[in-house]
Amino acid sequence: MSLDDFKEKKFAWMSNFQSGDIPELPWDQFEWFVGKIKETMGLDLSGYKPERMKRRIEMLIRKYNCKSYKEYFDLIMKDNKKKDEFLDKLTINVTEFFRNPEKWEELKKTFLPELLKESGARFKAWSAGCSSGEEPYTLAILLEELKAPPTAKVLATDIDMGVLTRAQIGEYEERSMVSTPLEYIQKYFIVRDGKYIVKPNVKARVQFKRHNLLQDPFEKGLDLIMCRNVVIYFEMEAKDQLYRKFAESLRPGGILFVGNTERIFNYRNLGLEVASPFIYRKI
Repeated sequence: MSLDDFKEKKFAWMSNFQSGDIPELPWDQFEWFVGKIKETMGLDLSGYKPERMKRRIEMLIRKYNCKSYKEYFDLIMKDNKKKDEFLDKLTINVTEFFRNPEKWEELKKTFLPELLKESGARFKAWSAGCSSGEEPYTLAILLEELKAPPTAKVLATDIDMGVLTRAQIGEYEERSMVSTPLEYIQKYFIVRDGKYIVKPNVKARVQFKRHNLLQDPFEKGLDLIMCRNVVIYFEMEAKDQLYRKFAESLRPGGILFVGNTERIFNYRNLGLEVASPFIYRKI
């Protein structure tokens, strides 16, 4: 069981305990809600795993003692804070700096030097589904370590404006730093009042932007795309579509870096080769 699933089960158990074990709401209400969210917010939830989405939404419905999806929909339409909370709960925001540190070390020693040699000042990376910013800032730290040209940038995107706002601030709790080497903490963070604040030279390499992976266009000619622990929450059809679009967005020789539970089985059909476990190169 993943940490995210465990938190959901714990939250669900607490919600049921507090609300008298309210039964699951009907699927037709959920389908109505999904349609209304697409109509009013332009957010299409159909590509996400419906059981997961329904469970997350109903946690919030119970939290506010709503009796139906319509009652909860009316609530978030008139309360922007609750609407932001709804968007935040639908996205997966469990991350940390240098998550799976051995893969980042491999990226630093093997793949980034190659990419920088080939693209130089034109190097551009994309952190897709960047959540609260730990991943793109990790890459920015490695670019600093490798003395990459200042024009070597990281585009960091997410659908959730709340986490993007926090990412732009660049201030983190100690739990986000558990895999970060001490030397990097000393060089690239200001530690103040128990907070870890990303230094300006690292922040300058990252541009944050809202982006919907299922609806918005993808940039082309990218050197590196990182999308880690994101697509596992999508339905198979949406997942296949995303990997195909990622492959099309890479330049020849570009790298796709995915999470340690997200092996791509049809990589050959996408014009990719395995460069290392969970790291794919466009042929």
